[in-house]
Amino acid sequence: MYQAFIPHLVVALTAAVVTAGVTPFVARLARRLGAIDTPNDARRVHRQAVPTLGGLAMFAGLLAALAVAALLGDPFNELFASTSEPLAVLVGCAVIVLVGIADDLVGLPPTVKLAGQIVAALGVVLFGVQVVYVWVPGVDIVALSSDLGLPLTILALVAMINAVNLIDGLDGLAAGVCVIAAVAFFLFAAATEGSGLREGVPASAMLVAAAVAGIGAGFLVHNWHPARIFMGDTGAMLLGLLLGTAGVSYTARSTSPSNTDFYGSIPLLVPVLVLAIPFLDSAFAIVRRALQRRPLAVGDRGHLHHLLLAFGHSHRRAVLVLYYWSALLAFGSVGPTFVPLVRLLPWLLVAAGVGLALTALGTRTGRAQEPVTELEERRTTSA
Repeated sequence: MYQAFIPHLVVALTAAVVTAGVTPFVARLARRLGAIDTPNDARRVHRQAVPTLGGLAMFAGLLAALAVAALLGDPFNELFASTSEPLAVLVGCAVIVLVGIADDLVGLPPTVKLAGQIVAALGVVLFGVQVVYVWVPGVDIVALSSDLGLPLTILALVAMINAVNLIDGLDGLAAGVCVIAAVAFFLFAAATEGSGLREGVPASAMLVAAAVAGIGAGFLVHNWHPARIFMGDTGAMLLGLLLGTAGVSYTARSTSPSNTDFYGSIPLLVPVLVLAIPFLDSAFAIVRRALQRRPLAVGDRGHLHHLLLAFGHSHRRAVLVLYYWSALLAFGSVGPTFVPLVRLLPWLLVAAGVGLALTALGTRTGRAQEPVTELEERRTTSA
């Protein structure tokens, strides 16, 4: 599938250029609508009012990416002609963007927000992106009925939405982590998609991953610290749904392990592993709030990025450290597709040691912590 790199690169570049170009106009619209995050309470410690709703620019980039893919022809002809997956992406993303806009403008109750996420995920499922087979090591292929496949797919998509939403706590963090995850997943899908996993049914996984990489990179132009606009829940939930849809699309109809021995036998793990940092952060948040007997939907300052700031890292360095760990986990997860695990493992251990050193180098004593300028945990989780 490597011959498809250039068309997918065109899709990614289109998404990046459109997202970067539209973002300033979205910022002006957000100011007119009053969608502005202001430092008006203890949890919002950035110093200036910053417009939000950046997810609208990302949605514009997605629309442009899908339109270009439809016009390019090969290798997208069969995907658009024989499946409804591109339509599933459009429907689900349109719903999640509407939910995000409402939340960014007026602030939705957690239950209403969760309901909106479920409706968006249901839209994806109803148009054909659904887990059909699960490979269980030692058991063989398990074919799921629609009664089981539908709720499992919705659960996976909602979990992905909230994992990305929770990590959106520093300028550029969520966008950058999603770009890293999308690139890693794209390479994995490109290397394995031709191995008979999908019974001849084309998947939208590579197309969606390329689009995510593009819109995330384009938005970073304006969202890098100090951010001139925030993606808001509109953008964070959109990125989460897109990555979840790419993962489900790739693994949904897998009828055998891929050509890798390591993760191929459990293909549903791959989308989770390339987003390991958001999922670890979500798991820690759930456990932490449960132990403290606090509602899961109430934000706190115990997330990984908060801990790095408290440890002494500057805002930018904290983001770069999390980028490093995200890249290590994402590319380390898909690495066995390209290099035998026995040869790869020593390099991963060395890279992990470097990561620990970079994390420890943030220690600063006797110096004030740099203020957090991104939206301070207004995110709520429903997973």
